[in-house]
Amino acid sequence: MKRRMACWLYEGMLLFGVVFISAYLFSALSQTRHAMDHRPGLQAFVFLILGIYFTWFWSRGQTLAMKTWHIRAVDTQGLPLTQSRALLRYLLSWFWFFPPLLITYPFALPALEVGVITLGWVAVWALLSRFHPQDQFWHDAWAGTRLISAQ
Repeated sequence: MKRRMACWLYEGMLLFGVVFISAYLFSALSQTRHAMDHRPGLQAFVFLILGIYFTWFWSRGQTLAMKTWHIRAVDTQGLPLTQSRALLRYLLSWFWFFPPLLITYPFALPALEVGVITLGWVAVWALLSRFHPQDQFWHDAWAGTRLISAQ
């Protein structure tokens, strides 16, 4: 569990660069002059880029962070993920963030409050993996995938 969470944090640092470059590319291509211009388009573009990133790496077994922490994504039989299963895993992994964002959106809460609620949900979601029989995250169980040690 600790290794998976450390990998998750490292992945977040790496994704900062992916998101930064993607946003810069989108801004240049759309000739954005203000940060709030084309915001829904930017969000959709980054969602798409992250989907491509994770689907591509998971279908090959590991992202860079997973290689560093010796973790591999496989299906329930221990075989490498197909691209469709990797995509399903990506979409289901949004359960880490989507529920609190969906719930707080209608209330137009300040960003700090949304952040606190989202971090609380992430902590709860991570703890819920303790209740899975194989100690896997629930989006992995639903996608028919699992994380294994790659040593």
